Amino acid sequence: MKFEEFKKNPLSEEIVIDETEIDELDVDEQGIEGQTVEEAVLETLHFELPEGTRLDVGVTEQIGKSRSFVQSLIEDGQVLVNGSIKKSNYKIHLGDQIKVIIPPPKELQVEAENIPLEIVYEDEDLLVVNKPQGMVVHPAPGAWNKTMVNALLYHCKTLSGINGVLRPGIVHRIDKDTSGLLVVAKNDLAHQGLAEQIKAHSMTRQYLALVHGVLFEPSGTVDAPIGRDHSDRKKMAVVLQNSKQAVTHYEVLERLRSFSYIKARLETGRTHQIRVHMAYLKHPVLGDPLYGLKRNPFDIHAQMLHAECLGFKHPRTGEYLEFHTSPPELFEHLLDRIRKNDFE
Repeated sequence: MKFEEFKKNPLSEEIVIDETEIDELDVDEQGIEGQTVEEAVLETLHFELPEGTRLDVGVTEQIGKSRSFVQSLIEDGQVLVNGSIKKSNYKIHLGDQIKVIIPPPKELQVEAENIPLEIVYEDEDLLVVNKPQGMVVHPAPGAWNKTMVNALLYHCKTLSGINGVLRPGIVHRIDKDTSGLLVVAKNDLAHQGLAEQIKAHSMTRQYLALVHGVLFEPSGTVDAPIGRDHSDRKKMAVVLQNSKQAVTHYEVLERLRSFSYIKARLETGRTHQIRVHMAYLKHPVLGDPLYGLKRNPFDIHAQMLHAECLGFKHPRTGEYLEFHTSPPELFEHLLDRIRKNDFE
């Protein structure tokens, strides 16, 4: 279903859902407070803002960073109004001259940590990991250690350097509370070969999900562009401006009274793509704390989304490899309870 078609002919309203996010990611993973290190560059900006605008809000909109990042700049004296430091809640006066100094990135070191990893496959060029739910893929503000990258550095010592010191070996990512398969590059040759497949949409990335409501069609395609939510930078949304094409194919595996058990295949890989597209269809992923229902019958706050299948051509040999893994225990437990209607 394309975005324009959905606007003209929305889904049936028989199922009422009270709503309140890759998942190879081509923009930085959110859900962690603040900005990623890559956002910071050495830069000085000068501009004016509309009268009455709150300082932190106006600067955030002007420079395109997160609000928490801008508030940190204000606290550090990097935002000046007519040459003076003001508080975040300062209201702009007509003619105020704003100066913003964006500092250079800090030098960071990522330490190897002895954290267990479930290695599904490994050779001299790459490895496939079954990431557990709750593990962050790479270090970022708010999660500098105990990430999958920390564990990878301990396990295999050398990883590709294309994505920098914070994301060695990381070709694609999945959200912290999404479980499942990721491929990791040990060298730049492998990284480039895998990245080309992602860009060409030829890598197989298939997910299992439990979603609210009953999907009546046996299968479908959501073709709706995804970009940053205009009202909340921590969220993504289906939007027309500043967005990128996003395509998700889904198939209903089981209809379960108030839920559906589905398989979703990514054609593109935008931030939080499946979560955003299912919420857009009014069938958000069960437990999704960002895009789901405010309350769910199981009182869980982690989305039931699992990357169960990953397939690609080996970047050195050209052989097609495909891997599968079962959902984690919590996912299976909830699926069993839903099948038995044991949740009221």
